Amino acid sequence: MDFRDTPEQAAWRAEVREFLEKERPKIDPDANPMELARERGGVLKEWRDKLAKKGWIAPAWPKEYGGAGLGVMEQFIMNEEFAEARAPQVGGMGVSMIGPTLIIHGNEEQKREHLGAILRGEVQWCQGYSEPGAGSDLASLQTRAVRDGDDFIINGQKIWTSGAHNADWMFMLARTDPDAPKHRGITYFLVDMKSPGITVRPLINMAGGHQFNEVFFEDVRVPVRNVVGEINRGWYIGTTTLDFERSSIGNAVGQRQTLEYYLRFWKEHRGQPVTASASAAFASEFADRWIEAATAKMLSYRVISIQAAGRVPNHEASIAKLFNTELSQRIARTAMKLLGTSALLTGREAPMKGRAPGSYLQTVSSTIAGGTSEIQRNIIATRGLGLPRG
Repeated sequence: MDFRDTPEQAAWRAEVREFLEKERPKIDPDANPMELARERGGVLKEWRDKLAKKGWIAPAWPKEYGGAGLGVMEQFIMNEEFAEARAPQVGGMGVSMIGPTLIIHGNEEQKREHLGAILRGEVQWCQGYSEPGAGSDLASLQTRAVRDGDDFIINGQKIWTSGAHNADWMFMLARTDPDAPKHRGITYFLVDMKSPGITVRPLINMAGGHQFNEVFFEDVRVPVRNVVGEINRGWYIGTTTLDFERSSIGNAVGQRQTLEYYLRFWKEHRGQPVTASASAAFASEFADRWIEAATAKMLSYRVISIQAAGRVPNHEASIAKLFNTELSQRIARTAMKLLGTSALLTGREAPMKGRAPGSYLQTVSSTIAGGTSEIQRNIIATRGLGLPRG
């Protein structure tokens, strides 16, 4: 593997870095979360406008749809530099998921209605996939959509719906042919969250945060024009991706930055009661975490190298996802050991303003969201190692 940039890549990296040095909002990433939220609210619109002028809100989208038309290596360099600079991300699921799907499968009316609004930040999207009985085995979903003239009537439930309480629209899968094999008979819908019959209930996580929700559909009418692609072919549309950079380099960089924060805290409070439990054994454990963070970065480099060669990373992306999420849990446990009994304290007056116990609780779900560790290991075993299915 050649870690050096080509001259063209070096020039592009320099351009991104120069832009970030001049334009990046000066937000303290280690600030209290509530203070950070208020601070971000005042500067993100200006930041979004600057990115939009360069097509950098959706850098992988074609230029005719407001993107920058970047290739995977250009995306990788941009994502790496944004992560290193801790630059705020904008766009959310609208940019990363529904936008690319509409570019490929949407009709012109759907593109006109939604793509511009996504780039302007006028709407927020959520994903209606998982159900109480259909998580990892998504094709077992049971939410029904029945045709009634120019509408479909939807009944059922979705769960673990990130951001549904703030979303304006949902892209979702519902079963339209119950007699078809389970991967067929599913249709892809765009649903206005203000539609009568939709109820959003919060799911509060163990850290006290409200990100997830359960969403109930009771005779919700969705116009047929809001179907994306062919009726009963939604499963294949739901798996659509553009040629996105899939290395998770932002996560890998973030792991190292988290360790750097803990290391600074350790140095500043060494010998004080708050870190009295951090013995020589802790130092060895911290070194292990540092090596693992470097390993996570190498896994990201491996994925982007495969993509840059024109191949599709499959089990390699699963390895990177599995390693990153389990590493986040190990880092959180190490931080708890650093603080000892002080790690039980939360709130603004606690050590690190409660960051360590907050991370410890938040990372519990890391190995579930986005594909469980068990599913990732199955992919690695069958597609990577060629082992038979159980």
